[in-house]
Amino acid sequence: MFSSGTEFLQEVAGVSGSALVPTRFVWPYGGRRVFLTGSFTRWSEHLPMSPVEGCPTVFQAICSLTPGLHQYKFFVDGEWRHDECQPFVTGNDGIVNTIYLTREPNPVPALSSPGTPNSRMSMDIDHEAFQHVQVAVSDGTMQDTALRISEADIKISRHHISTFLSAHTAYDLLPNSGKVIALDVNLPVKQAFHILYEQGIPVAPLWDSIRGRFVGVLSALDFILILQELGNRGSNLTEEELEIHTISAWKEGKHQTYGQLDEHGRPLRRRIVHAGPYDSLKDVALKILHNKVSTVPIIRSSAQDGSFPQLLHLASLSEILRCICRHFKHSSSSLPILLQPICKFPLGTWLPRIGDQSGRSITMLRANASLSLALSLLVQAEVSAIPIVDENDSLVDTYSRSDITALAKDTVYAKMHLDEMSIHQALQLGQDANSPYGIFNGQRCQMCLPSDPLQKVIERLANPGVRRVIIVEAGSKRVEGIISLGDVFRFLLG
Repeated sequence: MFSSGTEFLQEVAGVSGSALVPTRFVWPYGGRRVFLTGSFTRWSEHLPMSPVEGCPTVFQAICSLTPGLHQYKFFVDGEWRHDECQPFVTGNDGIVNTIYLTREPNPVPALSSPGTPNSRMSMDIDHEAFQHVQVAVSDGTMQDTALRISEADIKISRHHISTFLSAHTAYDLLPNSGKVIALDVNLPVKQAFHILYEQGIPVAPLWDSIRGRFVGVLSALDFILILQELGNRGSNLTEEELEIHTISAWKEGKHQTYGQLDEHGRPLRRRIVHAGPYDSLKDVALKILHNKVSTVPIIRSSAQDGSFPQLLHLASLSEILRCICRHFKHSSSSLPILLQPICKFPLGTWLPRIGDQSGRSITMLRANASLSLALSLLVQAEVSAIPIVDENDSLVDTYSRSDITALAKDTVYAKMHLDEMSIHQALQLGQDANSPYGIFNGQRCQMCLPSDPLQKVIERLANPGVRRVIIVEAGSKRVEGIISLGDVFRFLLG
């Protein structure tokens, strides 16, 4: 595995007392001829980089450097380049990457606060790169000895996070200004999904004016189930009926068809999962996890004067994660697990290794697969997104539940059959959609390497609209695993 930028290696066998640190530089973005230069060559010498065996688009070079601050950049096919996925600065030599070498493990860098004006909205962390320490043993093989994960470190980190979440409430999630959209249950289903599309939201609470309370939510999953019913020959629900078919009628039919039954065989009605403004953040997170929902409405209960309950906000795990980032920004040393590589954690879903029976399969599809198949897998596998890969299982995109609202544009769902539209066509349709949900800084696929630290995963998942990170192999971008918001919180909360 190779990460972009640099990897750090320390020689333990046969150390001669020299202060030089062998350092691996990696350019994983392809090219025909790639050279490395930097402050350690006084910017005068161009060091040739060699393609990695089996990964022709990944180039590497190893230099022995003295501990301290260094700057470097790459000369790729006659053009100066820098790695935007590594820390960089603008200096006398233009934009260059920076690296700080030390014999001792660096202290844990402060968590950046996603969503703040000073945070650099990119796919990577805006601070010093994770130092992946390896040991060269006498037989020439490399053994991974990244900082060991101890049960004590996990226990300490969980304790600090649990204490923080228990001491803060959902009221801390409320923005200074904003809007929260609720839908009346008597709205036609067709109109409701046009509203979701136009407002760029994947879910909306439902208000019953007769009962005077919020009774549920309408989500992208409802739209998927409706489209599947429209595609079934035996369905009594036609596209024309969507004009008058209300949300209330759909929910009633949904309870009959998909709902759980009580001991008497009657549909078991679930009350809306919600939280109050003074519920702890820990309780809000646990409600989202236990009920397998993406958001929880924050509702102020009816007052004694008979006024209606107030919908204040829709809380999500990513918002709670942002609160954690802000709180531990200047005290991240209290979370000793942050710099551990994610491949060392029992976290997320990973493809099984050869001979490993503990791994679980990951649902992946080709771009030419039918939209019908994608929607069926989203429902059956109870996942929020499916990686879309090429013939080499390299990641090219994702298709998520929230993408379905793009079909509301120009009433596309009424003019097509799910079996006849490919995932590629559906994604192209979504590229012109107004909804920004699920797209972070123009990047749909949030990727990490197995050697990346937990901190990188947390910071990416803390950004609005991001619900999962795809773990890929460096260079080839072959999918190796998926880590979701739920996975992170289940691990952090123990």
